[in-house]
Amino acid sequence: MTDKPDKTLDCLGLYCPEPVFRTRTELDEMKIGEVLEIIADDPAAEEDIRSLVKHLQQELLSVKKEDSVIRIRIKKVR
Repeated sequence: MTDKPDKTLDCLGLYCPEPVFRTRTELDEMKIGEVLEIIADDPAAEEDIRSLVKHLQQELLSVKKEDSVIRIRIKKVR
């Protein structure tokens, strides 16, 4: 995995369902093989984005928590 994602989506301060909507929009615009990193602080974002990734059949690369901040990396595979 590369250290730098192709796109970073800052969802700090946004609450459900906004991070999911924005993640979906970004993924729709990305090319296959690109990596999106989402940075969020909504506790529900992790579970919501995991569900979205599964629903869209994309690849969840990593989920990291640093205090109240969650960093999620998704690879667009289809």
